[in-house]
Amino acid sequence: MITVELRGLRVFGHHGVREHEQRDGQDFLFDVDLDVGERGMSDRIEDAVDYSAVARAVTGAIDAHRYDLLEALATAIADELLRRFGAQRVVRARHETGVRPGGLEGLAGVSVSRP
Repeated sequence: MITVELRGLRVFGHHGVREHEQRDGQDFLFDVDLDVGERGMSDRIEDAVDYSAVARAVTGAIDAHRYDLLEALATAIADELLRRFGAQRVVRARHETGVRPGGLEGLAGVSVSRP
């Protein structure tokens, strides 16, 4: 089993429950794990998953619709990655860089696993 991993993919989007988040937007930081079976074992680029295409799919999913909840955004991205890349499983961790609930110093986020 091969897992394509993207770490620290920063994308700007207009999501969140607060009016200013929807209006002004903010940076989102993504980590993506995409299980692609044996794609790429042949050592032929045609058989592998294009990492830049995965990054573009995440960006496209962010731009396609505005979400209030992190969970809804993460689910939409996970579903799009499964649909586009025929992956056997996707675990998509999504972190929002602008949220600091209760004085949190780290990143707030959610993870979605499919299927």
